[in-house]
Amino acid sequence: MLPIFKDDPRLCWHESVIMNRINAFRGWKEQFRKNEGGMDKFAEGYKTFGFQRHESEQKWTFTEWLPEARKAFLIGDFNNWENTHPLKPGEFGRWSIDLPDNGDGKWVVPHRSQFRVRVQTQFGTVERVPAWAKLAWQNPDVNVFNGVMWEPQPSERYVMRHERPERPANLKIYEVYLGIAGTEERTHTYLEFKEVLPRIKRLGYNALQIMAVAEHAQQSSFGYQVTNFFAPCSRFGSPEELKELVDTAHAYGLTVLMDLVHSHCSSNQTDGIAAMDGTEHCYTHGGEKGKQDQWGALLFDYGKYEVLRFLLSNLRWWIEEYGFDGFRFGGVTSMLYISHGIGKHFGDDYHQYFGLDADIESGTYLMLANYLVKRLLPRSGLTIAEDFSGMPTLCRTVDEGGFGFDYCLSVNIPGMWTKMLQEQLDETWSVSHIEETLQRRRFKEPCVAFSECHDQAIVGSRTLASCLMEAEMYAHMSIDGPQSMVIDRGLALHKMIRLVSMALGGEGYLNFMGNEFAHPDCVDLPSQDNGWSFRNAIRRFDLPDADDLKYKFFEAFDEAMLALDNRFQFMASPRSFCSRKDDFDKVLAFEQGDCLFVFNFHPTTSYTDYRIGHSWNEGLRVVLDSDDACFGGQNRLQSTLGRSFLPLDGWDSRYYSTNLFLPSRTAQ
Repeated sequence: MLPIFKDDPRLCWHESVIMNRINAFRGWKEQFRKNEGGMDKFAEGYKTFGFQRHESEQKWTFTEWLPEARKAFLIGDFNNWENTHPLKPGEFGRWSIDLPDNGDGKWVVPHRSQFRVRVQTQFGTVERVPAWAKLAWQNPDVNVFNGVMWEPQPSERYVMRHERPERPANLKIYEVYLGIAGTEERTHTYLEFKEVLPRIKRLGYNALQIMAVAEHAQQSSFGYQVTNFFAPCSRFGSPEELKELVDTAHAYGLTVLMDLVHSHCSSNQTDGIAAMDGTEHCYTHGGEKGKQDQWGALLFDYGKYEVLRFLLSNLRWWIEEYGFDGFRFGGVTSMLYISHGIGKHFGDDYHQYFGLDADIESGTYLMLANYLVKRLLPRSGLTIAEDFSGMPTLCRTVDEGGFGFDYCLSVNIPGMWTKMLQEQLDETWSVSHIEETLQRRRFKEPCVAFSECHDQAIVGSRTLASCLMEAEMYAHMSIDGPQSMVIDRGLALHKMIRLVSMALGGEGYLNFMGNEFAHPDCVDLPSQDNGWSFRNAIRRFDLPDADDLKYKFFEAFDEAMLALDNRFQFMASPRSFCSRKDDFDKVLAFEQGDCLFVFNFHPTTSYTDYRIGHSWNEGLRVVLDSDDACFGGQNRLQSTLGRSFLPLDGWDSRYYSTNLFLPSRTAQ
């Protein structure tokens, strides 16, 4: 019996559906072994498709998968976009052309040449950016993208110099969108972001999650409408500069994750892979099955051999060519269910997960993808799932019968905080509800906790800082200027919310760039709706560096709480116990690893000699105090600093206890 059935007997009722997925996974592995020599070779499609150099024969070949094409031509600025270079049809829908070097030894398609494929189909003639293009550039005159021949000379190629770090045991992710990583109102670059890496390292993060890496024609999509899957986003710089950024991050000991979109592709046929061969069922399903109407996107056909080659090769490409250490898989809920989870309210009924709505083909692909990443990167490979449904076994290993992810994002946590801040008075908060929501995760399935990510930072949503302080941030963040009770409350709760989310919400933690210091503005990327403005497409890293502004207090606390975990490793500890959740007193106390966390969420009441149960027959001392003056607090625990709190008799179902002073709206 597989371990997942032993650990969760309720899964036994759905064994047939689960085994269908597992057997499909095994079946594909066997096919790859027989046909390709194994999955590793199968996932090297980038060595067959696109441009391939054959130095011994002094030529290039170009190959594209166009199963429904009648004729195909390679066109570009090298041949004045004429039909002078026809592709020849081969087996399995492949079309290819040999491109011998010119008599003077120069390539027919030089480095930096722009190109497309012109495809004649039964419905007419279409032009496409080749699916395996390594780079795509936008033509500013007509605002469309073309593929780019990117093959720099050896002296111009960036060579990785630093080893990958091992997979972090206490994962702390800094989520970034590179284009906004500066104070100037313009698109920022790969190389400019290198200057932010020392800040990320200093703060205590050990992983970098980069959004919008793959090329996307629609900038305002934040990279979630991918058009060119093998091409790094050209807005931020060249492929070599992306490699330099990843390598520099490795030099700082940072694991580098790519925000990956394999749940769908852009419906943009002009710039992307949609209807690549002129039909709607090339890489995607045809008809309504191939549409995700909520996103205006198309859905991959994971049951096709060549689609699996394309996607699995894409994973390997980003790992081997650019040095990425893993992936955050977006849109996983849409993949897991035929309904894409739309209109479903997931709960404890396992029929919702494993009934007729289960998408076996998509689930099988996720197993294959996770299996491949772990094979390629056994010591450093890391995968994270964005799933809103709570699918059981998502973060169990493939060998155990699970989907194979290392972590799942705790997407329920930000919604809880937003709802409480917008709909409830502080006096009515339930610490029991907070504890139960933060602890809601499946046995043996690690989660990444976060109180906010990019979703809360983009225009139309609200960050914690926005919910807590609103317009007061623009008038009362000066340390020496007029003071505001709104800012005082916001600073206190911002610290408490982030700490309790990290300490109790998961085995990993995530923060979106700028939120650590309560960035005052939302993110609004240039689009037609805002007149292509960069006004809110920036991050004000200068704010926490200013000695006269309170932003520095937010960042200082973020750094301190990450240092606390780096010191005590409490997030990764299996030892956890909640000893008190008192909704009347608004006190929440719990043990996590070697630390005792005590939160007093009451807005006005402080407690003297408040008894807290715990497990340690030894003196306790405060190692982090949210009310410390260095974090903008009132320093009400000043008299207790350095003091050892001696253990008392048992309390709250624990062997020992301690009397503590709990100032209002503080954590220690």
